[in-house]
This record gives sequence, structure tokens and C-alpha cells, in this order.
Amino acid sequence: MFVRRKKYPSGNIGVIVVEKYKGQYKELITIGIGGSTEEVEKLVAEGKAWIAKEEKRRHPQLDLFGEEREACEKEIQDVNRFLSNVTNILINGSDLILDRVFDSIGFNKIEDDIFRKLVKARLSYPASKAATVEYLKNHFDDDVDLSRIYRYLDKLADNQHNIVQEISVKHTLELFGGNIGILFYDVTTLYFETDYEDDLRKRGFSKEGKHSNPQILLGLLVSLDGYPLAYCIHEGNKYEGHTMLPMIESFIKKYELDDFVVVADSGLMNNDNITRLENEGYKYIIGARIKNESEEIKQWILRQPKIDRQMAEYKKSDTMRLLIGYTDDRAKKDAYNRERGIHRLEKAYKRGTLRKDNVNKRGYNKFLTMRGDVKVEIDYDKIKEDERWDGLKGYLTNTTIAPDKVYAAYHNLWHVERAFRIAKSKIEIRPMFHFTQRRIEAHVCICFVALKVYKELDRILREAQIDLSVDKVLNLSKTITTIEMRLPKNKKTIRKTMIMHRHKRIAKLFDENFWVTR
Repeated sequence: MFVRRKKYPSGNIGVIVVEKYKGQYKELITIGIGGSTEEVEKLVAEGKAWIAKEEKRRHPQLDLFGEEREACEKEIQDVNRFLSNVTNILINGSDLILDRVFDSIGFNKIEDDIFRKLVKARLSYPASKAATVEYLKNHFDDDVDLSRIYRYLDKLADNQHNIVQEISVKHTLELFGGNIGILFYDVTTLYFETDYEDDLRKRGFSKEGKHSNPQILLGLLVSLDGYPLAYCIHEGNKYEGHTMLPMIESFIKKYELDDFVVVADSGLMNNDNITRLENEGYKYIIGARIKNESEEIKQWILRQPKIDRQMAEYKKSDTMRLLIGYTDDRAKKDAYNRERGIHRLEKAYKRGTLRKDNVNKRGYNKFLTMRGDVKVEIDYDKIKEDERWDGLKGYLTNTTIAPDKVYAAYHNLWHVERAFRIAKSKIEIRPMFHFTQRRIEAHVCICFVALKVYKELDRILREAQIDLSVDKVLNLSKTITTIEMRLPKNKKTIRKTMIMHRHKRIAKLFDENFWVTR
């Protein structure tokens, strides 16, 4: 059935319902005749309504699901009413997790919302302070003025350094049953995107190869498993070996430690430092510069059989032992690195770019020598001598710990190295764009707390048997949203965090009960 318009000689138009039956068209009913467009369109609508009614008459249907259909329609209405009350949608999954970890450590004792926001932003969205402001606005509808952040950074430097370290140490002590035991110390450099130097930012030897940029030294003290305990900031041109003992001494006195072992790399130690450690009665395990030992000791070292993972011991004094270890892996690495270094030297030699000032003890330049006052050459005899030391590593200690335990303790220094990598690659502590000492100190303080939160979340994930890295958990949680609804009658705002199927592996992190025992 359909509606047909039929024009009459008078000029009027009739509206008729027509049906095609067995190949022929049959007029069923004339709806009416109209003289104007409006009248005709009204009659057409009536015709369509007549067709619908006729179809229902011809093909009656039993409404067996009337109640169910009504329920479905009501459900749609309820959902639409629900959605009309939504006032905000927050992309805050990572934020919720970091809040929990932040509080579980004890940093919530610092009752400052900006501090909390800046720490979490370093982990979720590490960027400049200006970009952080945009991030807070776009993701959390949190309007924080940039000038307010800078004013806060100026204030933060006053006493926050000590407060955050005390919280971090207390939490770490709880994890280790009240005894930290081993203290690992190392130093890195943090550069600035500027040519300007001041009392703190100085050019010096850069571990990042940014020798032309002003920098600062950052010393970091961590426990076993890499939990950060304390940090210190020094001028960029300061000898890193002069940074360790003042920090160790201050830390030990402050927290009244008496049963501990200091572990540090050979680059931080000289004879004066070792003497001071001995005089203070500190136990230590430090890397030894075996090539700088006396000729007698060097010959003894080279006479030792090179058996994988075998340790030899030389008693240097009543209290000090020199332990020598050899591994096949280290030997392969030493040979590979030297081969690469020599290859670069040979290429430079062929290009004629080696100069007198290249003859120094930096890296593989130690294999260069002068012939006369002009010619720079590669000394292959030095290379042959260097090959004899492949795979060897020395350790100095005044402990009575077994050699294999000394080896294991020293090689846990990678925890500090990993902490620096996390701070640089994940938290993006550098490069820094701050220019005042107070803001530099505040920035480092925020990054230190962020590092502590990162490490604690890592521990929690392992303890909860969530087989995902911190980075993967934070990235996955960034797809979790929280809906805010304003109830029109009681004027209350309720929140619902939406955990989907793809979030199943980390769902427990959003369960209130999960954090009760932590």
C-alpha cells in the first residue's frame, strides 16, 4: 500500500491510498481533496496513518513482551537521566594509584596539594612546569596558576629536603625490619640548557657527555633493592670523591646507625677517603683501582689463574683485604670495548685528526703516545699490556664478609645506577631549565620523592604478583576514567571509577581493601 496524489481538471489534488494486487493497482480509499500544498501534505500524512492502521488490522500481533518492552524503554529513560547528571569525566587512573602509594609511604604528612600534584605529574607526565599546568587542567580540570607553582618552588627549598628524607628513611627502615644494613652511594651529573655559570652550576666532567654545559653533581644514597634514602647537591666542578664522606657521616649521625656497610665505586675513592673511613670505624666495600697498586701487588694479581667467578684474596693490612675476581663475561666485555675504542683511534689517525692534546688518560686515549714533539701515534705495546687485565676486578674491604658475599654486595651498586636511569629517563630530572638555586633544589626534591614513589610501586606490584612493570601499569591506568555525577535532588556529587575488562590485571589496585594492610 502507498499514497498516490491524483490531479483533477479543476486543479485540485486528491489523495488516495492505492494497493497493488496481482499486478494491478486498486484504489482502497480516497483520503480527501486539497486545493493548496498545505492541505495536500496534511492529507498525505493522514493517508500514511491509515495505511499503518490497516496493516495492523490485517496482520494482528500478540504483544507477549509488553512488560519487557516497557522495562527496556524505562531503562533507556533512566540511562538518559543518569547521563544528564554527569558533570565531569576525569582521566585519572594513574593519579589514583600514585595517590595511594604516596600516602602509604607517608608523604601525605606534607599537607600541601601542589607538592602532591607536582610529584605525581613527574611520574605520569614529566614535562616543564608550564606543560604540567596544562596537563593538570586538561586531565583533572585542575586550574593551577604557573606563577603559583614558581612561588611554591621558592618556598619548597626551605626545609622540605630534610622532611622528605626523614619520611623516606622511616619507610625504608620499616621495610627492612629496622636495620638498613648496606648503604650504596654514587654520583651523577645533571646538565642545564644554558651557557651561564653561577655558584652552583659549573662546567666539569660530565657523565652525560655534556662537557660544554653547566651542571650540578647529584649524590644519591640508597638501600638494598634501590630504595632512595638521601641525596645531596654539589657544584658541577667538584671532585665527586669529596661528596661521599660528608653525606655518609651526616646520615649516620642523624639516624644513629651503628651496624652498616658502605658500598661505593672506585671513582669515588682515594687514599684520603679510605683513611677517613678507617679512622671513623666505618665498614666498607669499595671498588679497587688495581692498575694503580704497587708493582708487587700487580704482579700477584696477574699471576692468579683466570677461572670464571673465582676470587683471590690479598691481605694489605691488619684490617684491609684486596679481593680479586675474574669473570669470562667481563673479559669479553673488556676486549669488545677496547676493540671499539682502538677502531675509533685508528680512524682518527688515518684522517690525521689526532693532536697533541688528545694524548691523555681519558678513556682509550691512554693508548696514544707522542713521537717527538709533533707526531701522535697509537702505542700497541700498551694495548698488549692492557689485554692482560681483561676480566679482572678488584674490591677493597675491611669487613670479614666472605669473598662471594663481598662480590654480591658490590655488584648491587647497579641499584643506584638504575635509580639514576629511572630519574633521568622516566622522571626526566634533566635537562633542567631552572636558574635559581632554590628552584633547582626544589626540582631535585620533587624528583627524589617521585623516585621513592616509583620504587615503592615497583615493590607493591611484585608483592601483589602483578606481572607488569611500573611503566606498563601507569600507561594502562591512563585509560581508566572516573565519572562525576551531580544528584539533582540531594545535591551530592558521586564518583565512579570505570574498570573495564582490559584493566583486569591491575583491577586490585583500585580496590579499597587492597590498601588496608599497606
